[in-house]
Amino acid sequence: MNDSPRHPRIVRNDYRALRPPNTTDWRPNLAVSVVIPAYGSQEKLDLVLAALAAQTYPAELTETVVVDDNSAPPLRLPELRPERTRLVVADKESWGSAHAVNTGVAHSEGEVILRLDSDMVAWRDHIEAQMRWHHAADYLAVLGHKRFVDWADGDLTPEQVYEKVVSGEGWSLFERERSRPQWIEHVIADTDGLTVHHPGNYRVFIGATGSLHRDLFKTAGGLDAGLRLGSDTEFAYRLAQAGAVFVPETTSSAWHLGIPQMQAKEAEGREQRLPYIAQRVPLHGMRRSAPTRGWLVPHVDVVIDVAAADVADVDAAVAPILAGPDGDVRITLVTGQDRPRHDREAILSGEGAQARLIEEMYDAESRVRIASEAPPADPAVPYRLLLPAPAPLRENAMSKILGTAHREDAGLVLAALPGAPPARLERTAAFARARHIAGGEADLDRIVAGIWGVANHRGLAAREPGNTAFTPPPASLPRRLARRFLSARRRARLRTLFKRPA
Repeated sequence: MNDSPRHPRIVRNDYRALRPPNTTDWRPNLAVSVVIPAYGSQEKLDLVLAALAAQTYPAELTETVVVDDNSAPPLRLPELRPERTRLVVADKESWGSAHAVNTGVAHSEGEVILRLDSDMVAWRDHIEAQMRWHHAADYLAVLGHKRFVDWADGDLTPEQVYEKVVSGEGWSLFERERSRPQWIEHVIADTDGLTVHHPGNYRVFIGATGSLHRDLFKTAGGLDAGLRLGSDTEFAYRLAQAGAVFVPETTSSAWHLGIPQMQAKEAEGREQRLPYIAQRVPLHGMRRSAPTRGWLVPHVDVVIDVAAADVADVDAAVAPILAGPDGDVRITLVTGQDRPRHDREAILSGEGAQARLIEEMYDAESRVRIASEAPPADPAVPYRLLLPAPAPLRENAMSKILGTAHREDAGLVLAALPGAPPARLERTAAFARARHIAGGEADLDRIVAGIWGVANHRGLAAREPGNTAFTPPPASLPRRLARRFLSARRRARLRTLFKRPA
């Protein structure tokens, strides 16, 4: 599968290397399922289906699944609709667009899923324009174009919409001068059509119209039906984590009938979405400015092999991370053994003493967990830092290595450690895409180097072991013994503070 036609190597988000088929000699072979989540507004739905009945993409390769999110009165299918159209009623276990989309995907069969909202009147080549990209690569998230127009029931009939769209004049249904763009157009323009990589490119893939391969939808895990607001943003983030490339398709467009509630009540909507998205999207701006705390999805997963370490060594690595400005982490200490025994025999013999101390040290710290083996990579976490042994880290060590990853836009950052193999900071999105291209785990570092780049970082570990962890000396020890517990840097700070000679 390496470098197959459906698995081309795309560097970061620069999709310009792709060559989607043109319309003159193209023979499409991918089936598409148009999934329409709908709640009420039967008249708008009738217009949407009339426009879909006039699409240029082959009817035999297209199915339309309308999902009624328990409207009252129930929705119905109009006579003017695409040939292969079904109406599915969502179960009442949940509600909302995310649940409706997941329901529609489960009832569909196409290799590509195209989500289209029930107030979107698509131009004649709207489906075809997106599908050309999916014939060029199978890990794209293609964003359809739209303009917002004022709308009132009765403005148009399904027959009028069909006649305009089928004749290639869907653009003339409304006056462009009186329509409004969406904010994502500014993001697309500022990033040269999203070809300039930015960690927040995923934000543009939200609702209304967009498509992706079914396998990519499954890999990302579908939409979170528990999120009533912001589910499309959170899903787009997980697509980015799965290695997706985001492509804005602007050669065709669609009319969005009316101004959506989230735009009409923008400030209120943002306030309502913010905590839910911030908990699940570590790249959200709020996370960078909020005080250090535990989150549902951390910014970095840190995995440290502590099998041969004592508690002082472990704390020298863990304390600077937890106390630093980039403490938005989840740390797993891998012991390589079962949980230590706490019975009389084990304690009196000293068996497992260090393991018990490590366990006790972090028992109340929610950001630290102890495991017998390394956990699999969490696809929702943007970065994973692997330490083959607990090294004494510098202050701000996490901020510095993340800074290297951001500055170099690297998929992998290597940092030398004293007496151990290098530490690895892996960008989840880069390795997910590398696995997809390779079809497995083989040679991932080389592929990541080609599609995202590898950088080296210096200064992760402190020069003097133990100089970043706070390990106060027992008060009863003589001064010369107590000095062994403090680094040279801390002794200098104490001399300055108390004006005492060394």
